[in-house]
Amino acid sequence: MSILSSISRLVTEYAAVHARYRAARTLYLLPMDIRKDIGWPEVADLGDPAIVSSPRPRVVTAR
Repeated sequence: MSILSSISRLVTEYAAVHARYRAARTLYLLPMDIRKDIGWPEVADLGDPAIVSSPRPRVVTAR
């Protein structure tokens, strides 16, 4: 595995995580009745920093 393929994999993974957090934040900004109508998960604690903060990079272990 070359260093470029490793970097590419990490960038791709980070982009996917960022998109997932951005989508979740957008959905949590919708009014509660709309979230219920579309079936977005149960009511969550909006004080949860994992929902409203930017994604944190994960520690990657060597294989």
